[in-house]
Amino acid sequence: MATSKETISLVEAQETLLIPLYSKAQESQKADPIFVDEKAQDILKRVDYDFSRLDIPYQTAITLCLRAKKLDAYTRDFIAGHPDSVILHLGCGLDSRCIRVPHPNAEWYDLDLPSVIDLRRKFYEETSTYHLIASSVTDLTWIDTIAARNRPVLIVAEGLLMYLSESDVKALFLKLKATFPGSRLACDVYSAVTARRAKDHPSIKKTGAVIQWGIDDGHDIEQWASGIQLIDEWYFAQAEEIAKLSIGYRIMFRIAGLFKVANKAHRILYFNL
Repeated sequence: MATSKETISLVEAQETLLIPLYSKAQESQKADPIFVDEKAQDILKRVDYDFSRLDIPYQTAITLCLRAKKLDAYTRDFIAGHPDSVILHLGCGLDSRCIRVPHPNAEWYDLDLPSVIDLRRKFYEETSTYHLIASSVTDLTWIDTIAARNRPVLIVAEGLLMYLSESDVKALFLKLKATFPGSRLACDVYSAVTARRAKDHPSIKKTGAVIQWGIDDGHDIEQWASGIQLIDEWYFAQAEEIAKLSIGYRIMFRIAGLFKVANKAHRILYFNL
């Protein structure tokens, strides 16, 4: 029996959530993938959308898969050390981290814009420990609805902060710190130069999304409030999975890893709040 397809109707800026979905689904189908996401493949089969219009360069698809895998690792390690923790995934889109990372005793919250959550509900069901929050991340009142009850908290912001203004990013950090002191926050960020140039990226052009923020030194965020600490800065050139790529891409990542400006262009930061 053929699987019925869901018709997607999104404004251009919201189409960015389809870029990582398609990238991960396509990578998962390879003989020796660098990342496997069975849920992404399942969703792709059910979505009625012309993904070719996204015009995703292969280098971007690789980066999105490496990003997801590293953030999965942070989340998996955090849960291993804090089984009864609270996980907040901000800007979740259609991502399946809540499935990829087992969390039998953790409380999990996925947040995105109301229209995205409406779409997400077609593919994910809430449970007693898995919750969907329909809100703009910048409407900070959503934070007060999280009942952490002094449990350890991990916040993951994937493919999100670069779309916010610096003032909104700072307000988010400070509110999360005040509400969940001692929590951890993992996020990917652009450098200032990458943020300025992102408007020329083919996928960004197609969707009409606007990149607003980049940061060159993650330690600058430590100055926003006493107690914020950058505990890890991870570059894509460090990923072990690069060894699985073709010789051309292996060389490209190896060369990029030799230059600070290339490493800083897009990387993952991990903070203690």
